[in-house]
Amino acid sequence: MSDLPPRTTVKRWLVTTNHKDIGILYLATALFFLLLGGVLALLFRAHMWVPGGTGLLENVEFNQAVTNHGLIMVFLFLSPFAAGFANYFVPLQIGAKDLAFPRLNALSYWFYLFSGILFAVAFFQERAFAGGWYMYAPLNVPMYHPAMQATTGGNGTILGLILFVMSITLGSVNFLTTIHRSRAEGLGLWNMPLFTWSWLLTIWMMLFAFAALLAALLLLASDRLLLTQYFATDEGSSLLWAHLFWFFGHPEVYIVFFPALGIMFETFQTFTGRRLVGRKWVIIAMVLVAVQSFLVWAHHMFLTTINLEIKTLFMATTIGISLPFDLMIFSLIYTMVKGRVRFTTPFLFSLGALVLFILGGITGVFLGAVVLDYEFRGTYWVVAHFHYVMVSGVTALIGGLYYWWPKITGKMYSETLGKLNFAVYFVGFNLLYFPMFLAWETPRRVFHYGEAVHIYHQAATVGAFVFGASFLITFYTLVKSLLSGPDAPDNPWEYSRTAEWATPSPPPLDNWDGRPSYASGRLEFVEDTAATTDGGVTTAVESQAEHADHASIWPVGIGFGTFVFFLGLTGLTPYTVEFARGTGEVSQEIVGTSAEQTIVYPILILLGVGILGYTLFEYGREEFNAPEMAIASRWPFEGIGTTKLGVWFFLASDVVVFGAAIGSYVFARLHAGWGTWGTVPPSAMVGLFNTYVLLTSSFTVILALVFAERGNKRGLLATMGATLVLGLTFLGVKGWEWSQEFAHGIYWFTDIHYSTYFVTTGLHALHVILGMLIAAFMLYRIVTVDAYLTDHRPVEFFGLYWHFVDIVWVILFPLFYLM
Repeated sequence: MSDLPPRTTVKRWLVTTNHKDIGILYLATALFFLLLGGVLALLFRAHMWVPGGTGLLENVEFNQAVTNHGLIMVFLFLSPFAAGFANYFVPLQIGAKDLAFPRLNALSYWFYLFSGILFAVAFFQERAFAGGWYMYAPLNVPMYHPAMQATTGGNGTILGLILFVMSITLGSVNFLTTIHRSRAEGLGLWNMPLFTWSWLLTIWMMLFAFAALLAALLLLASDRLLLTQYFATDEGSSLLWAHLFWFFGHPEVYIVFFPALGIMFETFQTFTGRRLVGRKWVIIAMVLVAVQSFLVWAHHMFLTTINLEIKTLFMATTIGISLPFDLMIFSLIYTMVKGRVRFTTPFLFSLGALVLFILGGITGVFLGAVVLDYEFRGTYWVVAHFHYVMVSGVTALIGGLYYWWPKITGKMYSETLGKLNFAVYFVGFNLLYFPMFLAWETPRRVFHYGEAVHIYHQAATVGAFVFGASFLITFYTLVKSLLSGPDAPDNPWEYSRTAEWATPSPPPLDNWDGRPSYASGRLEFVEDTAATTDGGVTTAVESQAEHADHASIWPVGIGFGTFVFFLGLTGLTPYTVEFARGTGEVSQEIVGTSAEQTIVYPILILLGVGILGYTLFEYGREEFNAPEMAIASRWPFEGIGTTKLGVWFFLASDVVVFGAAIGSYVFARLHAGWGTWGTVPPSAMVGLFNTYVLLTSSFTVILALVFAERGNKRGLLATMGATLVLGLTFLGVKGWEWSQEFAHGIYWFTDIHYSTYFVTTGLHALHVILGMLIAAFMLYRIVTVDAYLTDHRPVEFFGLYWHFVDIVWVILFPLFYLM
């Protein structure tokens, strides 16, 4: 399948891989989740009209509404809404015709959509997760939280988050590869548009921050589904979760805000008619913030048992990260002061975002001080500060929607309605959140509060409904524009300066008639015929004549298969558990089969595996053509091919996943006393044998690459087959080893010591299994179509993954077998 059906058909949106279509899908889906999260917020704000609640919600229902409002807004709305703009406009701004991996882009969207469906389904599995959007341990596991005893719905929420992180990982790898490999000739990194710059730094943060979250969620899922004990013990489990979650959680603030900041930069330049003041320093400041964002996570943990010296260090890093933001804020202010401002709807929303962010930043300074944080933590001061920061980003994103609406739709909107929309939005927002500063003594996450702050909560509830009404005005304005608005010119903004405004409104399918080039110092279009070198292999490219594919049914199939599989996993927990709490310890014992378990969930698991196997196989067989740019600016990755670079980015993310899993083992062992834990496996010689097996398999992969380069089919078959056999040998030995441990009463659920061993080595075994499936598919391709004999690069890419898996085992072997 290659040709795209018309946009008026459902089939178009199921099969498209074009970046503009995917951008529209992201934007529309994110707006739906905005409505869903907003309805939940209105529910619990109405419930809080009087102290103690109105009776609108039960206790657990209130917790579910608050929890899922936070999860939906942070995960399913904010980042995906920004990703919609990035999908649509980043390729246009850098002069590319699409993202580097169009089918992976589509798969990323479908993973996102089905993750949201898992969230929604969880409400119908008795109860969705109700332990707070930060999912603090030990409240994130059933044994400590009565509301979580309905584990199936809670499992669905956790698995939905895992699927969402898989979507983010695919998108991050895709955008990083595209921006670093597909910029138009003459467009250096330094000269990229500021929105693209902000998105580049966002996805660099996403690549590592969401990998840490994925590791945390995998450990939590193992606790809930397999009854391991990472977060169900008294051995530092709450502190371990806090470190893992907030290593993601604080960069997430900048992941959310950076795209909004990029939109503010673009709109300020356009509607002041001048270049951003201090542009180079602004870029440097953003880079500093992106790096520093990973160094401040523990300021969320001032109330934990970490020592005062460490807390003081993180207080200093928190103050330090505010300084680059000061530079960016003053740059925006000076740009506005020195320009000729036109108060259009996009500019009003961007200006409003600036005002709200300044208020959010100032109030956050209080929380950055250890002493003040002791007073404010757990109160509505945090709620107000958090929303002033995060929703200021939403404000700029709404401004971006108005700014790019003419380009996306080819229609202009009513400025009168747009300005009315901003006025209601800004008033509603401040009426909702500013009273929370005044009612700061109210405890978070509860609906009981003192009579003294009654008026402030009522004002906040009124503000919530006014704020919600502003979004109805937004939708009315945009729908009216779409149905009866005047046609938009190609460039409706007089001083816009980025490349998307050089295309028609809306842009054509392949973006450009010629090849964009900045070689002369300005945007020009030249004939696109040249030779391209990808990882040392030179091929002729004539992009004007070469047909680019834009359609594939298999991404939606893979997304659906994964959804069915995960839905089956939500009911996997096979046992009820009897918990015993002693002094300083918690133990659990399996006592029987769960009453919740039905035959439906195992059937769904098998069905999901079947759908996944078929769709992944057909995805691999499909001939899909996404021509690479013949001439492009690729610093600093000129010598690395597109797919190879994508593999490297993926492995960089996987390093963090394994690093978090191994770090969790080290943390738990240090907390218990390093010397109190011995080695788990019965014999170090078994582990040593498996080490030799994997190292030998790496050697056979190297030989496979040599044979592929020589065009030797028999040698390639033999060495790839040997790799597969060695992988099976490793898994067979590991299975025998586990059976010996089971025979001696050692299980993954026995205690944290054994949980860390089984989960960490099991995660590695899962990577081995995935590698073997890839190897088996490659053997099939070699036998049936003589694959990889003329183009050996796929063998090299597989080798990179396989060597990484082997290196991880070299680290795990001494940790678990020798120490």
